[in-house]
Amino acid sequence: MTPSRDISRLLEIMAALRTPKTGCPWDLEQDFATIAPYTLEEAYEVADAIARDDMADLCDELGDLLLQVVFHARMAQERQAFDFGDVVHAVTRKMIRRHPHVFGDAEARAVGEVKGLWDRIKAEEKAERAARRGKPDEEKGALSGIPVALPALPRAQKLQDKASKVGFDWNDPLAVLAKIREEADEVEEAIAAGKTLDAQGEVGDLLFAVVNLARHFGGDADAALRATNLKFERRFAWIERALAQQGKTPKSSTLAEMDSLWDAAKAAERDAAE
Repeated sequence: MTPSRDISRLLEIMAALRTPKTGCPWDLEQDFATIAPYTLEEAYEVADAIARDDMADLCDELGDLLLQVVFHARMAQERQAFDFGDVVHAVTRKMIRRHPHVFGDAEARAVGEVKGLWDRIKAEEKAERAARRGKPDEEKGALSGIPVALPALPRAQKLQDKASKVGFDWNDPLAVLAKIREEADEVEEAIAAGKTLDAQGEVGDLLFAVVNLARHFGGDADAALRATNLKFERRFAWIERALAQQGKTPKSSTLAEMDSLWDAAKAAERDAAE
């Protein structure tokens, strides 16, 4: 079997991998639950390639993510639930429906029709799904529809976005900053009282408030933290290199020495940016 630009070849490969007796033993023993963590991992690797602006790596990672879709679709086909064609049909139908201002008639194309259109159509789709499942009441909450499996930071932001749409939100980011200080004080009180479990809960409240502050400035809290993670790695690597030139390692150095080098790393980055 040879590589191809045609999606049908990838479907053939996955079918071969999942064929009993002649397929791959590892692929054959997988199910939706065991593959789900890989799906999440591949999505993050796509985001990582984008953050590094590595187009060659992005091409590879998008292929890995596509493989995850094909894998899930193949397992569903084996259960006679749906197949890859159904997945493609569903998403194309959804995109056409959600963009009547692009694919609809002249009236729908009017600029005035665009505002709020996406949210309204998504709400209609959600109601239709709930009706099909016979559980319409479960889909009516303002915060419904946010997957529990989402990483905590983006899920917190989505919860806050939805709450904001029904008026449960601060109008002033300074009020959010005051809330952050309040939550930090509660963390300090729990620590002082020796209440470890309470402190952990208060830290969660503090993180939730910080996500809210990022949202008020139009930011993405998860993207902001990922950028800070990269910055921390970059500066710590600078510290390691500086210590190596002195014949030292972080373990053989004092915190004061590393703090001083951290400030030097920050200064070096500022100078390079100017």
